[in-house]
Amino acid sequence: MATTSSGLRPAQRAEKQRILQQQQGLSHGWNSLTRSLNNGQQSLRSKDTKPVPSSRRSVTPTSRSFYRDFDDDNDSGRVRVAVRLRPRNAEDLLSDADFADCVELQPELKRLKLRKNNWSSESYRFDEVFTETASQKRVYEVVAKPVVESVLNGYNGTVMAYGQTGTGKTFTLGRLGKNDASERGIMVRALEDIMDYISIAFDTVEVSYLQLYMESIQDLLAPKKTNIPINEDPKTGEVSLPGAITVKLRDLHHFLELLQIGEANRHAANTKLNTESSRSHAILVVNIRRSVPGKVEDDISYQDKITKGNFPIVRKSKLLIADLAGSERLDKSGSEGLLLEEAKFINLSLTSLGKCINALAENCPHIPTRDSKLTRLLRDSFGGSARTSLIITIGPSSRHHAETTSTIMFGQRAMKVVNVVKLKEEFDYESLCRKLEAQVDLLTAEIDRQQKLRQSEKSGLEKQLRECQDCFQETRKTLVTRSEFLEKENTRLELDMEDVLAELNCQKDHNSLMQDKIADLEMRLKQSKQHQLENSTYHKLLADTTEMYEKKIAELIKQLEVERARSKTAEEQLNSMKKLSGDHQKLTQQHEMENSKHQKALVDTTWIYEKKIMELTKQLEDEHTRFEDIQEQLHLANKRQTDYRNSMQKQEEMSELRSELQEMYQLHESTINELQSLKAEFKDQIEEKESITVKLYAMQEKLSAEEKRRKTIEYELEKLKKCAPEGDTDFEDEESYMKEKIRGNSVLGTSASLKKAGPLRVTKSAAQRVIVAKICEEVGIQKIIRLLTSEDLDVQIHAVKVIANLAAEVNQENIVKEGGLDALLTMLRSSQNATILRVASGAMANLAMNEMNQSLIMSRGGAQLLAKTASKTDDPQTLRMVAGALANLCGNEKLHMMLKEDGGIKALLGMVRCTNSDVVAQVARGMANFAKCESRAIVQGYRKGQSLLMEEGALEWLIGNCNNASASTRRHVELALCHLAQNEENAKDFTYRGGLKELQRISMESSREDIRNLAKKMLKSNTMFHARLHEAEG
Repeated sequence: MATTSSGLRPAQRAEKQRILQQQQGLSHGWNSLTRSLNNGQQSLRSKDTKPVPSSRRSVTPTSRSFYRDFDDDNDSGRVRVAVRLRPRNAEDLLSDADFADCVELQPELKRLKLRKNNWSSESYRFDEVFTETASQKRVYEVVAKPVVESVLNGYNGTVMAYGQTGTGKTFTLGRLGKNDASERGIMVRALEDIMDYISIAFDTVEVSYLQLYMESIQDLLAPKKTNIPINEDPKTGEVSLPGAITVKLRDLHHFLELLQIGEANRHAANTKLNTESSRSHAILVVNIRRSVPGKVEDDISYQDKITKGNFPIVRKSKLLIADLAGSERLDKSGSEGLLLEEAKFINLSLTSLGKCINALAENCPHIPTRDSKLTRLLRDSFGGSARTSLIITIGPSSRHHAETTSTIMFGQRAMKVVNVVKLKEEFDYESLCRKLEAQVDLLTAEIDRQQKLRQSEKSGLEKQLRECQDCFQETRKTLVTRSEFLEKENTRLELDMEDVLAELNCQKDHNSLMQDKIADLEMRLKQSKQHQLENSTYHKLLADTTEMYEKKIAELIKQLEVERARSKTAEEQLNSMKKLSGDHQKLTQQHEMENSKHQKALVDTTWIYEKKIMELTKQLEDEHTRFEDIQEQLHLANKRQTDYRNSMQKQEEMSELRSELQEMYQLHESTINELQSLKAEFKDQIEEKESITVKLYAMQEKLSAEEKRRKTIEYELEKLKKCAPEGDTDFEDEESYMKEKIRGNSVLGTSASLKKAGPLRVTKSAAQRVIVAKICEEVGIQKIIRLLTSEDLDVQIHAVKVIANLAAEVNQENIVKEGGLDALLTMLRSSQNATILRVASGAMANLAMNEMNQSLIMSRGGAQLLAKTASKTDDPQTLRMVAGALANLCGNEKLHMMLKEDGGIKALLGMVRCTNSDVVAQVARGMANFAKCESRAIVQGYRKGQSLLMEEGALEWLIGNCNNASASTRRHVELALCHLAQNEENAKDFTYRGGLKELQRISMESSREDIRNLAKKMLKSNTMFHARLHEAEG
């Protein structure tokens, strides 16, 4: 028992010493961790103070974005563009058998020649040129592999294919290569390299596969998820798709299965240009998260890796692989119905992408990235922080020369776009926190184990103490009994004294041994109390350590908030600096305008001085001529002197000649003096010119720009009030429309018929034309258009009348160029004045005679504004002008669908509520224009289906006005019915609603022979009409 107690003491001391060492090491490691964090924050602050390239997107304070070059070139962030030529297919070989290819490649020079014809071609340079024999592996290594390597190093990257439909974009990017691995596309090869490079245990790779179909984002891995919204972080500008599925990859085989699922769900169709034409833009998003060794090192070593200061750093990067749908022309692809709608959305999104590329290439201040969802998704790829590679695919056929040219020019503009590539690194605080928690759990478990060990030792010691106490009590009882027994048996035991004494001695020895045991038990009890005190000390130390950790964490959180506040303050200062820069640019432009005026005045003054110098130079030449004459006379005088030297009589003449010669010399000297004085005067004039220039600058500063503008406007206003027509009736007489009585079928609607119809009918006098021309010359169209925005209502009315008269002449192009069309649309939108609405509608009618102006009017919402004007007025003159404008727009077949959508046809039919004959005539003219253009498109095969006029219910109105009293209205109604009858889809409604009966009447009773012949032709050519007529005759 003594051996056991002596063996426990050193074990307890060893455990106690080991616990103290672990607690000291934990405290020591936490101090080193705190110092390392402070050093890391100081190093990050020092990195943040370094100048970095400017970017339109901000970065959160916790991210670590550094600008690093991917190569040694100065334009490392520029978009890399490669071109790939598709081999000739069977259709190309069949259709272009007699023609050479329109493309000539020079891969060694990285150039491409595009032939316009046999004697003219243009050369373009790209970053790489691939021939039709280039392998998939070489295309990947040149175009995509550098981007993939950059993504693995922590940068964002984009690989995109662009080109005409059927040129091999999907083959280049998304080819699976099931049967032949050499045909694998960029998507499969990129994921193969990524999976080989990363470590599955420490790194993660997640993919999303999306398609943009008819401006709706759909998940190819979950087809039920459609119309996924796009979210943009207001701080970083990063684009995210919260509704899309993100799949964590296990291996390359897993990715191939996902890619096969996505390709099966992608929209494709058979067109004339491609049997498997992609009808949507496919985008593969690969998110990579890689852990890298920490950069912060501490010089104090410890057992655990955490306390060494090696903080875990994570790099997050994203790879976009975009397979864009091919651009196509409807006349070549033959798309119709749903394919037509898909082609519209594809071309619209590609057009928006082209606008963004143009704006970035030209360094425009505004980039229209919000025009399309495609440009929002690719926002970081062009002008952002991603490294971008673009491969454009073209075909060799000369039939698609225009599409090939457009694709090449897109690539050339994309090469001018420069991105600012950035590296994003973050401290992996989550991993660090998990490691610290594991260490704390380990130490807590060790403390619990030590406490349990001490409790077990304490219970053993207590058990031994109880046994000793029991033994002591039993011994004591035995002694008492024995003493009593000895007292009773004293007499008997006297004889046995010696034996009893011996027994007593033995009992004494036993008592001494028991005393030693009691002393040992008391010592162990003291040691147990001391252990309890030490345990309380350990608990107190642990509580102090935990409190210290909490304080340190609170300080770190506070420092993080301070850093965020500093970042926000820096962003506000940057915005203010941008605003100051814009104001400075405006002031610079004003100073440049003033300098140009001063330079003009200086040039005029210089010209005056140069003219005066030329006059002085001419005078000097005259004097020189006189001097030469005098020299000749002197020569003659010398000759005479030799002839008459001996004659005394000639001495007087000699003296006179000498005196005359002396006078000539004096005159020459005076001329020289005068020339010198002229030079001095010229020098003085130059100095005076400089002083005048200084005075001009001083006077320019004194003048008030606002007063000058006011005087100019007052002067122009007086001119307009004197020259412009005074009443509304004058303008109405001056306003004109297309000639009503034009012979033949070429009267209605199209741009060709407008050209044949000639100018508008003019009723104003020659004097009024002279007045308008004089106003245009003296004031200028630009200033007149500027008066349309005046706050004075009278000024607006006079100005819009002048614009309307000018639009009736040959000034339409200048009016549109100077912004007159936009000003008129603004007046229709905002003005409530009846005169302004009437006159502005008339001006719109004149401008709508031009085909180019028609497209501009429709694209800027002109039809909607005209329809709105017609709905809120009952004035016959205003309605007549609005109806005339809509009738002119009806003459363009390309605008029919837009007219219907904007309510133009409905508004035109609604204006018949006014019984005015002129309004009804204009409505009939519009119906005839619309019907003729529509029938022409149906005959040529550009359009199918029932007429839009039939859908709007125009047939009933046309049948009801066939017998209108106005000959012009009746003629237009008859023409509209004849052209509607050309469409076989209208035959059923035409027959049941009485149109066949009216068509038969027109063929016999119309006043125009050409209309009668057209009606007869329709009755004979339509089988349903022919059958109905036979049934009626039977």
